[in-house]
Amino acid sequence: MTTNQNQSILLAGASGVLGRHVARALTDAGHKVTGLGRSEGNGVRADLMDRDALLRALDGQHFDTVVHAATALRKPPMRHRDMYATDALRIEGTAHLVEAARATGARRFVTESMVFGYGYGDFGDRPVTEDDEFAPRGTDPELERHLAGMRTKEQLTFEAAGLEGIALRFGLFYGPGGTDNVLALLRKRQLPAPADHGRVLPWVELTDAARAVAAAVVHGRPGQAYNVVDRTPLGFRAHLLCVAEEFGLPKPMSVPLWLTRPMSYAHTMFSANLRVSAEKAERELGWTPAYPSSRDGLAALRAATAR
Repeated sequence: MTTNQNQSILLAGASGVLGRHVARALTDAGHKVTGLGRSEGNGVRADLMDRDALLRALDGQHFDTVVHAATALRKPPMRHRDMYATDALRIEGTAHLVEAARATGARRFVTESMVFGYGYGDFGDRPVTEDDEFAPRGTDPELERHLAGMRTKEQLTFEAAGLEGIALRFGLFYGPGGTDNVLALLRKRQLPAPADHGRVLPWVELTDAARAVAAAVVHGRPGQAYNVVDRTPLGFRAHLLCVAEEFGLPKPMSVPLWLTRPMSYAHTMFSANLRVSAEKAERELGWTPAYPSSRDGLAALRAATAR
């Protein structure tokens, strides 16, 4: 499916790490982008968690498409509680933004989702596709809290009356603006990581992720989810080793997996094993990753920072 090539787009989270790249990708594609967020520099200043203020801020405005790329995260989450604000944003904030999208006359609603919605366990060697169950009930209250947020966010997106809802399930982000925190922690030797022992995770470089959003705005099918990942799943420690090698930094300290339990959310990620297929996005959206692996993307990032 293809929609209007030149649209008026409201981008929630435009000042965030992903949002800045999405704004650039949409603008480069010929769309007019208005940022929505709490900080200065946004065309519309409002908090997604404040329904009434959000609707007042958008009163009388019209957009063709709304893109939801807002997050409450300011740094990588280490403990489960670091995700609580984002969990709430996925539920209440999305409900408010869907209502606001309808009020502006938008036709299409594209939302940021993530591959951990499939679960945080060991999925073996078979790549997970969009046909697999999304957001199955969590095995403990903390995981269910995160999964409920992702489950509800997609349900709100797909079930919104009068809106063509599309969800993009991204891999772990890295790249310009997203790897900065990792570099700082590696320099200080403050990012220990256990051995992967064959476990891998899906990754996607931020500018690649942004191009997928631009592709979904025009080519995405209503009611569909798309996995957006590169072609080379890589263990968390293996990714950190690539970062350290590219930027000439100390390797992350190696620690036993059990020792990371106090970092409860990070421990959950360290324990996960997940391969994901992006074949549907490549086929239907016409999107392919410019960086097929983390090593490719990190080499490009190092070259760009060296200039």
